[in-house]
Amino acid sequence: MSRCRIFFASLLLLFSQLTLADYRIGISIAQVDDNFMTYVRRGLEDAAKKENIQVQFEDAQGDVVRQLNQIQNFLSQKVDAVIVLPVDTAATANITRAAVKAKTPLVYVNRRPDEHPLPKGVVAVASDDMQAGQLQMRYLAEKMGGKGNLAIIMGDLVHNATHGRTEGVKQVLKEYPDIKIVEEQTADWQRSKGMDLTSNWTLAGVNFDAVVANNDEMAIGAAMALQQLGKPKGSTPIVGVDGLPDGLAAIKRGMLAATVFQDPWGQATSAMQSAIKMINGESVETNVWVPYQLVLPDQVAVFEKRFR
Repeated sequence: MSRCRIFFASLLLLFSQLTLADYRIGISIAQVDDNFMTYVRRGLEDAAKKENIQVQFEDAQGDVVRQLNQIQNFLSQKVDAVIVLPVDTAATANITRAAVKAKTPLVYVNRRPDEHPLPKGVVAVASDDMQAGQLQMRYLAEKMGGKGNLAIIMGDLVHNATHGRTEGVKQVLKEYPDIKIVEEQTADWQRSKGMDLTSNWTLAGVNFDAVVANNDEMAIGAAMALQQLGKPKGSTPIVGVDGLPDGLAAIKRGMLAATVFQDPWGQATSAMQSAIKMINGESVETNVWVPYQLVLPDQVAVFEKRFR
């Protein structure tokens, strides 16, 4: 074979390899500096590399309007699919409407929209937040001996994760009439606000025997507040949700009694796979659920390995 033919054969091979990556997916993340969302983004990046998919990330910075504009820009660029981690689960209708009108596959990840049912061509990949609350409360109820006062620290009230996890806690409490909710307020998913809220409760004379928080950040904040107020470490069992490195470290230090692992890689991988299937015209489930897992102190090392 002549050098010229070899050159053109090599060029053809290179071109055919490049065309394998011609799927382009636009991804809008509600807030990229959020701890959990950072891992979802990494998971999407890893999944895209494995599938040879070109992705473009945008940070909505917690702004509903900004996120809608990002989606509209993706659609005008004729991307093959869109993946969205929504800012507000109650404000996704315009995003859904735009994607359906453009006939572009749309996948919501981590936060499931409040829209029911989702139209054809739209998929939600998330974890069942009711399950998280149930796992938290069943463990705490045993820890409390089935009686005592409970404080609930909620996430942002516009998110259905907040309502789902809190409702899961309350469902379990129906089986434990001797456990009373004495406080139930939001700390917006933030450690500092969880700390302030717990300090205010304690200084106001509110007596609680355990704390259940909608995420680990607020749970850690609660533990820090109790330590600063002179409470012995671990004397008030506290359970969070997410199971990220900070939460796992807090369990090892005795600050948290347990957490519930939310799998960012499972969510990201399922979201990418759903998008690819829809691009290829394959059938997909409208709702893809990635299970939660309770993490006890003797299981921390197993979950730590997932972050290495």
